[in-house]
Amino acid sequence: MSDIHAFAPGRVELLGNHTDYNGGVVLSAAIQMGIHATGRRRNDEKIRLTSEGIEGVIEASRKAGLLPRGGWEDYPLGVAEMLARAGAGIGGFEAHFSADLPPGAGLSSSAALEVATAVLLTKLFPLEISPLDLAKLCRRAENEFVGVSCGLLDQVSSIFGKKDHVIHLDCRAETVALIPFPSDLGLLIVHSGVKHALTGGEYNERRDQCFEAAKRMRVPALRDVTSTELAAADLPPLVKKRAAHIVGENERVFQALDFLRAGNGDAFGRLMTASHQSSMENFQNSTPELDALVAIATRQKGCHGARLTGGGFGGAIVALVDLSQIENLSEKILADYLSLTGHTGKAFRCLASDGALANSLSV
Repeated sequence: MSDIHAFAPGRVELLGNHTDYNGGVVLSAAIQMGIHATGRRRNDEKIRLTSEGIEGVIEASRKAGLLPRGGWEDYPLGVAEMLARAGAGIGGFEAHFSADLPPGAGLSSSAALEVATAVLLTKLFPLEISPLDLAKLCRRAENEFVGVSCGLLDQVSSIFGKKDHVIHLDCRAETVALIPFPSDLGLLIVHSGVKHALTGGEYNERRDQCFEAAKRMRVPALRDVTSTELAAADLPPLVKKRAAHIVGENERVFQALDFLRAGNGDAFGRLMTASHQSSMENFQNSTPELDALVAIATRQKGCHGARLTGGGFGGAIVALVDLSQIENLSEKILADYLSLTGHTGKAFRCLASDGALANSLSV
């Protein structure tokens, strides 16, 4: 059998920070950078995995059973295991992975790796599965096999992306809608030069604080709370701040939908900047470097707003900018950032792009 190729994009989170595990709503976009997977079936039960830039060959066996090992290989192995449990006749295979997605930038390289593997394997070992169920399967691989309690946003974004559109995910209803992105605007990702370092402890602490707020307010999730209700609630100060971020983010997403449909990039950008302010003050998942980048970006003519993207605690920001000014803005932001912090950032022009299935139409 000849080699099969699959591609899964990374994603940029535009609004809806940490709302996914609170039953909330998120806006994101698939981007043109991601993970490539090339592979073929084997006639035995062996699995061989290689990755560009990583020495060595990972070997496993379907016959012996697949178990986590603690390395990057857990993501593709976890997907293989979940597909097998779903009824796909997963046998032996070889897969080689390569990426043009910057690591540590909060652009969801892990979900792209999962989705690229899933698309590759459903080509090699055909299985009838809906796009949403495929996203859930990839999330299950990360939750149950890798051991990371992520939501569904990253996998949905990688699968459902559409060129020149924003993805609206309702995490409670598990519904996906595609909203046109204004044609005169672009997305500029600026990496702080400080790697995304979301540790399990910080992530789990934020989750627990959000769940505590919902429990104290006697609601299933913070999705069910308005800003007015939260303001009147008697909660511990830190828990209330965490809840304020989530409640505010949900409200900003719903406002942003109206602004996007009206083509009002300026108002949408202001919501992005307000989101970052809340990350700084309420959720405390920003860093001085990210704060500096947002401050520098938002004072530039042609930038409508900016915020951290992804889980926070390092990584990158996303700025909403005039498409005609994107190169000039990139140079100016990087120069000012180096001068202010001494850190060398890196900028990427990101395009709202097609998702994995659109790039693999034979699936």
